[in-house]
Amino acid sequence: MAIQDKIQELLKKREQAKLGGGQKRIDSQHKKGKMTARERIDLLLDDGSFEEFDMFVTHNCRDFGLEKETYLSDGVITGYGTIDGRQVYVFAQDFTVFGGSLSEAYAQKICKVMDKAMKVGAPVIGINDSGGARIQEGVRSLAGYAEIFQRNIMASGVIPQLSAIFGPCAGGAVYSPALTDFIFMTKRNSYMFVTGPKVVKTVTGEVVTEEELGGAMTHGTKSGVAHFVAEDEKEGMMLIRKLLSYLPQNNLEDPPYTPTNDPIDRLEDSLNTIIPDNPNKPYDVKDIIHAIVDENEFMEVQRFFAPNIVTGYAKFNGMPVGIVANQPNYLAGVLDINASRKAARFVRFCDAFNIPLVTLVDVPGFLPGTTQEYGGIILHGAKLLFAYGEATVPKITVTLRKSYGGAHDVMSSKQLRGDINYAWPSAEIAVMGAKGAIEVLYQKELKLITDEKEKADFSSKKEAEYKDKFANPYNAAKYGYIDDVIEPRNTRFRIIRALQSLATKKDVNPPKKHSNLPL
Repeated sequence: MAIQDKIQELLKKREQAKLGGGQKRIDSQHKKGKMTARERIDLLLDDGSFEEFDMFVTHNCRDFGLEKETYLSDGVITGYGTIDGRQVYVFAQDFTVFGGSLSEAYAQKICKVMDKAMKVGAPVIGINDSGGARIQEGVRSLAGYAEIFQRNIMASGVIPQLSAIFGPCAGGAVYSPALTDFIFMTKRNSYMFVTGPKVVKTVTGEVVTEEELGGAMTHGTKSGVAHFVAEDEKEGMMLIRKLLSYLPQNNLEDPPYTPTNDPIDRLEDSLNTIIPDNPNKPYDVKDIIHAIVDENEFMEVQRFFAPNIVTGYAKFNGMPVGIVANQPNYLAGVLDINASRKAARFVRFCDAFNIPLVTLVDVPGFLPGTTQEYGGIILHGAKLLFAYGEATVPKITVTLRKSYGGAHDVMSSKQLRGDINYAWPSAEIAVMGAKGAIEVLYQKELKLITDEKEKADFSSKKEAEYKDKFANPYNAAKYGYIDDVIEPRNTRFRIIRALQSLATKKDVNPPKKHSNLPL
């Protein structure tokens, strides 16, 4: 065969591979409102940057007639490319080939890109659209999943791992995305569940739709499995690209700097009046975040889950930070099980990847009640406490208003190695609020007063005394637990100066195999 014929054969095979399971199945994918694996990669990566691996791989199954049906690439497209000029590795499951089901060869392809990503220190992005394990391959398919899981575990905290769920993701397949750092889902066509609606009905008798059981909003609001919920695949890809602009390539690098024209010393006068005079009146902490960060731009993580705490990324003078903030607009900003879990995972990710933490505090305490206690609020609250205490990145805390009880300690207090702790003049740092404190401190005296008006006057007077003594930041500042009381409008400038001063910070934890955080 002449060289030209061989080249033609190569080109023909490439075209064949690009068709996946064939035009009919590609059309079917489009009818469902879904893109093909290759279209997704083209949308995600910089134009012309994709370099593909293993285009000619096929499965090795000889059972159930599968030996008569083979497709080049075998249902997953793998390789590397760039996003805003920075290298990433990617795999995209191809639903047009055997419903995207995973074979042994398919798993080996994914493992190869994960291994390469670890060697060069670059993020991995997995685009999931699969019917699960390829049943015809039996245990070899399950072994393939386990190989991927092991690599997810080894890569955790070393390189960023992102998962996009743009179709079904069921059974054992869900655990690879669950082991990664961030999960993106779309409002239509995205499903994740360990067991599907049919099995649920058979085992428990519950009748539930795919959407109700494992749709994007279910995981975005109820379970917290999804970190980002996009309207469609296009928005999902844009969110992935945006998120990566805040993240370093790996755990040995700093996050990417972006030049900005936003002045360091920009004063935000609105902040001087944003805290209501009534301590029980809510406000939106996101208004404060947007006011102090570069270009007012904030990328929120898990926006729909546990909204009583806000987590996300922003930049100060071009440098990425992770922001954790109590949200007085929802449940008064109280810490509960879900808020503690959400913030703890976020703090640990930031610490793993050298992203400084800015914490805005307005917390009345932990949510009381049997539901929380039976659900393990003690353990879940301890996760957030542990995450902050273990973190060695720069930690800046600004107490805006309430900071009561154990929740004060948990929210990046000075004693959890908070580097610079500021407070606004509106800050109230105490064991508890005035009303509760008076009921404890003057329990005997209140019992002796029988007249209700007299009792109310006594309580009111003592509450005023307590507020005068504790409903301010100066008591904590007296002991050095607050480094400075700052004017709210100067918050941006003070945070940026603090970050600059901590740029060379070194903090070391004791040598150990690993910690045993309360799970």
